[in-house]
Amino acid sequence: MRAVAVRRGESGPQLVDVPKPDPESGEALVRTLRVGIDGTDHEVIEGTHGGFPDGSDYQILGHEAVGVVADPNGTRFEAGDLVVPTVRRPAGEPNDYFARGEPDVAPDGTYLERGIVGAHGYMAEFFTSPAEFLVPVPDEFSETGFLVEPVSNSEKAIEYADASRSPFEWQPKSALVLGNGPLGLLTLAMLVNRDDFERTYCLGRRDRPDPTIDIIEELGATYVDSRETSVSEVANVHEPMDFVYEATGYAPHSFETIRALAPNGVAALLGIPGDHMFEIDGGDLHRELVLQNKALLGSVNSNVRHFEAAKESLAAFPDWFTEKLVTGVYPPENAEKAFETGDGVIKTVVEFDTL
Repeated sequence: MRAVAVRRGESGPQLVDVPKPDPESGEALVRTLRVGIDGTDHEVIEGTHGGFPDGSDYQILGHEAVGVVADPNGTRFEAGDLVVPTVRRPAGEPNDYFARGEPDVAPDGTYLERGIVGAHGYMAEFFTSPAEFLVPVPDEFSETGFLVEPVSNSEKAIEYADASRSPFEWQPKSALVLGNGPLGLLTLAMLVNRDDFERTYCLGRRDRPDPTIDIIEELGATYVDSRETSVSEVANVHEPMDFVYEATGYAPHSFETIRALAPNGVAALLGIPGDHMFEIDGGDLHRELVLQNKALLGSVNSNVRHFEAAKESLAAFPDWFTEKLVTGVYPPENAEKAFETGDGVIKTVVEFDTL
């Protein structure tokens, strides 16, 4: 069957021919429809994140997928069911994190990640998965269901932020998203749909005209150009932010965010930076965190509960939003084109089949 993979010692995605998988007991066979591409996929190709499956000279890419159950194989599903797979799997024997349904908080070394860390991904004509890691979605998600996975990561981060403020009555009104890439735009659309945030902002580094700025403003949010207003200056130029969502992976933003927060505010950090040495006034930032009850938290991955919540968020997005977010749909034979970045590219997809 056709698959898109990266080989050891080589760069760039390649179309490869691999055996069609056979589902084991408790697994379903899924026919892949669409697989989204994000920054993590590029990091896997570049060799800066993740790792190959043991004993394999290639890694099938892709962790954002939607597909159709082809063979239920005795699981709770029926042939024809539309499903979205989660990403993490136990490394070796199942552990307590997976038993509790909390693989997203499992420490390094206790999990594999499909298409990222030690396991093949979903960018192939078929894949298998244990039933407990498949989330059913409605048929109308056949073209957009791959977005459930990235949205689920934001569902978790927002849930964690809310939980960190739960000891007191927190009434957030302002929110700032750092990063106008696909994850930042998806999160902005989620925040705009929430009743509590009256004012939303999104920080980027692009010149007009630009399709991401158009999306930001069509959502009703304010675009902030980081070349004109730094994160540290946002509170003075615009307003202090009750919630900040960081999706840039630019390490200084994690500390500059403290300045952007309002008293009692919270920031969720999701970007994963490389090594980055820089100076900060640690004492001043520490005082601000303590004396103004501010909080920074990190969040990665998600679990089935967040996938379920993501379905509701995705269903609430206006049609124009997902249409403008996805700027390219390519067959696996054009995988190299699908992985290209540049002007006008926001979110691309590899399509194997249609419903």
